[in-house]
Amino acid sequence: MISSTATVTFDSLDLDCGVTLAPVDCAYETYGTLNSEKSNGILVAHAFSGDAHAAGDGGWWGNMIGPGKGFDTDQYFVICANVLGGCRGTTGPGSINPATNGPWGMTFPVITISDMVRLQKKLIDHLGIARLLAVAGGSMGGMQALEWAVSYPDQVLAALPIATTHRHSAQQIAFNEVGRQAIMADPDWQGGNYYDRRPPARGLAVARMVGHITYMSDESMREKFGRRLRNSDEFEVESYLRYRGYKFVDRFDANSYIYITRAMDIYDLTQHGSLPSLFENIDTRFLVISFTSDWLYPSYQSLEIVSALRSRNCDVAYVNLQSAYGHDAFLVEVKEQTELVTGFLKSTAREASVGRK
Repeated sequence: MISSTATVTFDSLDLDCGVTLAPVDCAYETYGTLNSEKSNGILVAHAFSGDAHAAGDGGWWGNMIGPGKGFDTDQYFVICANVLGGCRGTTGPGSINPATNGPWGMTFPVITISDMVRLQKKLIDHLGIARLLAVAGGSMGGMQALEWAVSYPDQVLAALPIATTHRHSAQQIAFNEVGRQAIMADPDWQGGNYYDRRPPARGLAVARMVGHITYMSDESMREKFGRRLRNSDEFEVESYLRYRGYKFVDRFDANSYIYITRAMDIYDLTQHGSLPSLFENIDTRFLVISFTSDWLYPSYQSLEIVSALRSRNCDVAYVNLQSAYGHDAFLVEVKEQTELVTGFLKSTAREASVGRK
């Protein structure tokens, strides 16, 4: 599958914090073909460290997006955009502030999950899609899927929140704060003003190491590493975490790490009312998926969403998939997810087709 990243620039974007960003770039990729009715569009929202490159060579969800896969690009037009605050083409802290002609750094305004979705909405409008067949995503992508369903219910036929939550727990906030503090404790961070000098690579690498531990399970780490030594004074798990940390530094911006994790932490779908009340009179169909060994986004958080949906008689299917891979399961457990997603999207498309007749 061949795809390249495109960028569209919007005149402005109003943020929840009261600031208006102007202009705003949005980097995105598309896969498949938009049909003549423009009714087969699926927005795939990426997790915290992802980007617009979701499929094809090196795509972060390439095992799920493509011809004959769960998100079948022979049938659907799949869109993925780098989130607001990111560092892979969409406006973020590393972008140029037109008022100063220098990088925003930590003067970049506070952003929210709602702001990210508001920018995605502009992109979908730009593509001429009046109603999405589905919005899907895992982890932070699942938060965006939920936000779409609540903020734009008439423009989303189906939502697939996977391994996610409607708001972070204290533990989830705590892990993100450790990562932020690791970055800010690096002398090279310089209060976020490092773009013309050496970046805070050590702090960002440690932040990624902490995060990566939460993505795995005790069982998967035991099977992958155990207590095996790489050499006389280094465990294999230590070497692996350092490798993952420093590979991350090559592709991610430390300030984006701070802004995006903060957006995840402050996200709370219930800030405008009780969770059940938010799903009142919503016709969007839901497929909620969690994983048994995911201790970062445990199954009870998905069940809270499902319970709220069922209390309002919403069309919701829920599956708690058996897996030993922890939070990473949504990226690596392909077979059962593919079966679930394929069936769910087919039935959604069928219902949409009936509704159009």
